[in-house]
Amino acid sequence: MGTRDIAIVLLIAALCCGSSFSESLIVQDEEFLEKIERDSFRYFEKEINPENGLIKDSSRPGSPCSVAAVGFGLTALCIGESRGWIEKGEAYFRILRVLRTFKDKVPHEKGFFYHFINMRTGERAWNSEISSIDTALFLAGALFAGEYFKGTPIESLARELYERVEWPWMLNGKKVFCMGWKPETGFLPYYWDSYSEAMILYALAIGSPTYPIKKDSWLAWARKTDNYKGYEVIYSFFGSIFTYQYSHAWIDFRNLYDNDVNYFENSINACMANRQFCADNSEKYVTYGQNRWGLTACIGPEGYKGYGAKPGVAYNDGTVAPYGMAGSIVFAEEESIMGLKHLYENYKNQIYGKYGFKDAFNTDRGWWAEEYLAIDVGITLIMIENYRTELIWNKFNQISAIDKWIKQCFDENIL
Repeated sequence: MGTRDIAIVLLIAALCCGSSFSESLIVQDEEFLEKIERDSFRYFEKEINPENGLIKDSSRPGSPCSVAAVGFGLTALCIGESRGWIEKGEAYFRILRVLRTFKDKVPHEKGFFYHFINMRTGERAWNSEISSIDTALFLAGALFAGEYFKGTPIESLARELYERVEWPWMLNGKKVFCMGWKPETGFLPYYWDSYSEAMILYALAIGSPTYPIKKDSWLAWARKTDNYKGYEVIYSFFGSIFTYQYSHAWIDFRNLYDNDVNYFENSINACMANRQFCADNSEKYVTYGQNRWGLTACIGPEGYKGYGAKPGVAYNDGTVAPYGMAGSIVFAEEESIMGLKHLYENYKNQIYGKYGFKDAFNTDRGWWAEEYLAIDVGITLIMIENYRTELIWNKFNQISAIDKWIKQCFDENIL
């Protein structure tokens, strides 16, 4: 039974007991979420190269592909097929085309891919780095698609791409992962050494059947804790809400305990702290409020910025990204839906378009983004689907590599 199904059962029980909740409100919410999902899915239908399946990083003209965008897109195609938005055969062959492109045409270093690649050729773009986290996000989408189309060449190709990754190489002799590598200069000086979106990177590496890393690496990254207005959070450096979402897009952490830490509950606290931070700073920035929260990395008036809230650095300038709330729906159901409805009802003409919510806005500056970012549209789509049916969680947790990681790194007696 999915999260949404449980909510409906509870609603029916409440109605039977004479509750004042309106059944029509639930229907309206369901229709609203369906619209956001369906519109978001269109990005991954339209912003592609039909010859090789590569997906644009951004809707702006001339954008390269990002390999993380492809990971979100592979997952999106399965969601679309499950909901009847795309024919099964079309979804299947699109995914197969993408995986063959990555196997045969996209350059890699020991299985790791460049962050950005040319939409036409698949070659490195923007002098970008071989990226550890973007490779992991691509593989998450590929492995999910393999599980969705289990027993087909999609599963075989996804497994082949996964199994050729030499994960220990990206450790660069340390216990924690390096963020990337460039052929001109070698390994970057930055590491995934504290809480971040990289939990899925460690999960895939520990679970690898060919080039696994040790459990020691899972234990090696720092889990720094801080409190904001009563919300205790193992926090990410910038305090960007996406860092509490990405790994959860594929992995269901609800019943996993790392000693006494439950990362799903941690994300709940991070979301509530983020919302409270926006409420507390609503006099400083008119854009902020209890229905305008979710500070996170996004496009801003002066370009892409790593916005965030407390706990963390909390760099912010009044810019809000709707995906911050949409991607938090599994953690803060009521707060997320209210916020998204508020944006749609009050700013629809400025912030909502053909692919759903555009990237961000800042009413203090009179600024509205005109473009969409694939990863932000992607997390919106995936998390709403997890909220409604748990489709991605249910499939992804069946992958043997994830089971291997869980058995090594979590308390088995609580699973």
